[in-house]
Amino acid sequence: MLVSALVLLVAVAAVRVSSRSGLPSLLLYLGIGVAIGQDGIGVQFNDAALTQVLGYAALVVILAEGGLGTKWHEIKPAVPAAAVLSTAGVAVSVAVTAAAAHFLVGLDWRQALIIGAVVSSTDAAAVFSVLRKVPLPPRLNGILEAESGFNDAPVVILVVAFSTAGPIEHWYVLLGKIVLELAIGAAVGIAVGKLGALALKHVALPASGLYPIAVMALAVLAYAGGSLAHGSGFLAVYLAALVLGNAPLPHRPATRGFAEGVAWLAQIGMFVLLGLLVTPRDLGPDLLPAVIIGAVLTLVARPLSVIATLTPFRAPWREQALLSWAGLRGAVPIVLATIPMVHQVADSHRVFNIVFVLVIVFTLVQGPTLPWVARRLRLGTPEAAADLGIESAPLERLRGHLLSVSIPERSRMHGVEVSELRMPPGAAVTLVVRDGKSFVPGPATVLRRGDELLVVAIDQVRDAAERRLRAVGRGGKLAGWLEGHAPAAHRPHRGTRPVSHRPHDRVERGSDSYR
Repeated sequence: MLVSALVLLVAVAAVRVSSRSGLPSLLLYLGIGVAIGQDGIGVQFNDAALTQVLGYAALVVILAEGGLGTKWHEIKPAVPAAAVLSTAGVAVSVAVTAAAAHFLVGLDWRQALIIGAVVSSTDAAAVFSVLRKVPLPPRLNGILEAESGFNDAPVVILVVAFSTAGPIEHWYVLLGKIVLELAIGAAVGIAVGKLGALALKHVALPASGLYPIAVMALAVLAYAGGSLAHGSGFLAVYLAALVLGNAPLPHRPATRGFAEGVAWLAQIGMFVLLGLLVTPRDLGPDLLPAVIIGAVLTLVARPLSVIATLTPFRAPWREQALLSWAGLRGAVPIVLATIPMVHQVADSHRVFNIVFVLVIVFTLVQGPTLPWVARRLRLGTPEAAADLGIESAPLERLRGHLLSVSIPERSRMHGVEVSELRMPPGAAVTLVVRDGKSFVPGPATVLRRGDELLVVAIDQVRDAAERRLRAVGRGGKLAGWLEGHAPAAHRPHRGTRPVSHRPHDRVERGSDSYR
């Protein structure tokens, strides 16, 4: 327990180092595992089967947190492109990478196909962790986020197929199996998500802390149900969490905070365990093969998969270039590399070592350079008005909400009087915190950058109040009038859908939680 507590504290402190260096924290967690492993302190661990089981469990939690934190209205326009990129794009990447592993490194076709499939899964959270200071356009964010949630499922199916039976004699049999498993997983995930959201809205639990536990249990249920139905459990858990995260559930901020904490714990444990499994002194002979395969994957396979799948969607060349370089590898490839070890595939330890080195080397190469590439392609949007950080706490007895609003540096709410916010009837600014002091504002109070506002809104206008606050933050006090229409806060809202909100959205956009 002492060692575990110390490892957790070091891992938590490592997040600060990661945020300053621009590197995904997975590298630091892997380093902790290596440091306490066989070539470090001397902890002996070589159980690949246990690593796979715990890794799968961690991936379920991480995917659940990713789905709960994904806003459907943000990724919806990018879903078709992301779906094609995570299926057809994966096929292109596997084929090119496997050919390089076979002809350039000399691996047998079975091992080459396994490596090609293992390293074809990307991790958008690793991308966002190095793009905190260079926010991307919503379209790119949507593609990266949706791709990271979708591509794990077909990759897992391919790795298991290649590890159990080697290359498939009839490609259409494997293709049909992938389509069937994805369809079953999607159906199970959506069903569990919708039924779970319906139940949680109508069942009053005795304590607010039970709601986050119930949501995570539903996500795990979706994975187990999808797997038992011979479908893709990973796709099921992501879609179930996506549905739950965008439903108007009670205590959503508490649920998001709980899921994020559990996901951090899962990824810390998983990466430390993977670091324990590797033996650094055995990595030397596999360094050059890993660099060769990684170079082909990064410079040839990933760009080809992006061009082949996104050209029909008329994606601009700048976006295709950034998506090609943004194919960072994270948790999934190293966990999937344990599958051939469990199935006792020939040279499976070499496959694991190559994947391990590849992830480390190319994360070090791509991570620090990704913000520079985004700026060179002029895809960063630092001049855009920063989004508002809003957190909602339901007042169930009063049928109302408290909105905590932070006015960031570039918000156009600076200089706007409280009366000029034109909040909908039933919503009002009740408190302002400025320079550590709080006061009740009047209609003529001028808002400033750095202010924190407490807004009270009745249930019927809660979403309208938030939309109005965001509109003023982006467009100033004339927001809504510049287009020749009345402000959004004064329009009728019949038929509108509730919007899913995450606490402190401005901060969480750059969080380093693995999806």
